[in-house]
Amino acid sequence: MLRGSASAKLDDKGRLKLPSAFRSVIEPKYGNEFFVSSIRGESVRIYPLQVFAEFEQRLLDSSTLHPAISKLRNSLNYFGQRAVMDPQGRILIHPLVRERASLDGEVAVLGQQTHLELWNRSVFEEKLNSDPLTDEELGLLAELGF
Repeated sequence: MLRGSASAKLDDKGRLKLPSAFRSVIEPKYGNEFFVSSIRGESVRIYPLQVFAEFEQRLLDSSTLHPAISKLRNSLNYFGQRAVMDPQGRILIHPLVRERASLDGEVAVLGQQTHLELWNRSVFEEKLNSDPLTDEELGLLAELGF
């Protein structure tokens, strides 16, 4: 289970050194292959390849005629690249999605249970501050059992 967050930096070549707290969970269970992509271009999703394959199977089992499924596939494929973690624990973030998500320097790496999410740190902090959970949303979450 990937949970919590870590600060990190991308190097000059656009590589993320996977924080050790996440690497120690991912590497023994899933190895060093990943699918790196985005849904909206504002952040990057780093899926262990095995996890993405399961997600991809659900996409394959869905109707290609549903507009939302088609949009999701297009986004994932447009921004997506297969990546292999090098022996130093670095993963290359594709230049297209790196530029779109404004990833340079300080980044926030968030554990999202099955994958990692990578954000420009200042953009993410602004998002948290400008759009916090409302009382209505907290009530809805309580109704859902959270």
